[in-house]
Amino acid sequence: MKIGERIRDLRTRNYLTQEELADRCELTKGFISQLERELTSPSIATLVDILDALGTNLREFFTEDEEEQVVFSSEDTFMKTDEERGYSITWLIPNAQKNSMEPILAEILPGGETKEDSPHEGEEFGYILSGSVELIRGREVQRLEKGDSFYFKSRSGHRVKNSGKKNAVVIWVSSPPSF
Repeated sequence: MKIGERIRDLRTRNYLTQEELADRCELTKGFISQLERELTSPSIATLVDILDALGTNLREFFTEDEEEQVVFSSEDTFMKTDEERGYSITWLIPNAQKNSMEPILAEILPGGETKEDSPHEGEEFGYILSGSVELIRGREVQRLEKGDSFYFKSRSGHRVKNSGKKNAVVIWVSSPPSF
């Protein structure tokens, strides 16, 4: 890790000049310049003062940011098929169970239905991409067509059934992950 480079990045993100940072830390502009060019090293006390002026601390400063994957391709997905029930689920984001929400793509064959999800803390959102489905929550049944969406708290058992004549495709997001 290049300390001077990280300090320069933090300084510029905070819209500070070298002189402004030096003034806040009771240092010279020349020292900040040498530090950013890796020509000198600060003492721990001086580094703490600089980081404080930059709105961070030693732990945050020395923690390496893990590269976050933002875009996912079809190679990242995972599919599970339940032939007996007549549906398949494709996990659109790998390892989504460690996140706050879990998006899936559910394809339900005519006459098929997803396994019932037991009541749990959280929320469910779905969007019908094609076909039509019945959303079954407890004893309540609601029919949804292509372009319709649903959103509810997961306080009762719930599942989706395709009573139509063609495949139904649903984008379904569960928070927290439950699939």
